Amino acid sequence: MQNNSAELLTIGNEVLAGNVLDTNSHWLCQQLAALGAQVRRVTVLPDEPEQIADALLAAIGRGPRLLLTCGGLGPTRDDLTVAAIGRALGLAVEENPVAYAMIRDFYAELHRRGAVTTGEMLPARAKMAQMPAGAEPLLNAAGAAPGVLLRRGATTIVCMPGVPAEMKDIFSNSLAPRLPDLFGSQSYGERTVKTDAWDESMLAPAVDAVAARHPQVYVKSRAQVYGGGVEDFVTLAARGADEAEVGARLDAAERDLRAALREIGVATS
Repeated sequence: MQNNSAELLTIGNEVLAGNVLDTNSHWLCQQLAALGAQVRRVTVLPDEPEQIADALLAAIGRGPRLLLTCGGLGPTRDDLTVAAIGRALGLAVEENPVAYAMIRDFYAELHRRGAVTTGEMLPARAKMAQMPAGAEPLLNAAGAAPGVLLRRGATTIVCMPGVPAEMKDIFSNSLAPRLPDLFGSQSYGERTVKTDAWDESMLAPAVDAVAARHPQVYVKSRAQVYGGGVEDFVTLAARGADEAEVGARLDAAERDLRAALREIGVATS
């Protein structure tokens, strides 16, 4: 079976302090699931090189096909992700000429538009061109810091800025076109079945039975507030070789679920 696992490392003191909500991991999990990948772990780390390096090596040891990091690529001294990765992998960190040109052109354009006072490659700007030896820069059309792509064994490592707009640009435009080759042609699909139940424990026997009968479908009940009350719904999710296979698995599980809920007097919509 093809390895389609992924892990995420979110890096930033501001996330751990509660100053910034980590929407990046939520968005990335959605994108990866849609591509057929399975996110196995999300780790949030401080801007401390030792902890970043340890977490990176631990993740590589688990053998994910893709390891994404968010945060720590900027121009300030507390942006330490690249240095930590170089240390962890025993790679020299050096100025990447392609990354340097990307950053130079970005600031030249900002200066041409009058958005910055100088287009020169200041030391803080040049810092963002530092990459581990052998890394490939990924274009960031929404900001200055390029993404960083490198490989360690069977794991592809991609580092992206923590600014959501920049992370999304790199993922969507520079990385996503490569991911079908990484994960293969797997498909993913979800369904939601709403119920008139307000107590999740009422659904548990039916949900557990359906999950047991359909091991290739993830079946999970959840509670959610709608207006002034609480309603329970059930999510069905499946992966497969193509959309037809995924659809067939979801169809069978959904039919079974609705029948099981009817038997215990729970209406669905």
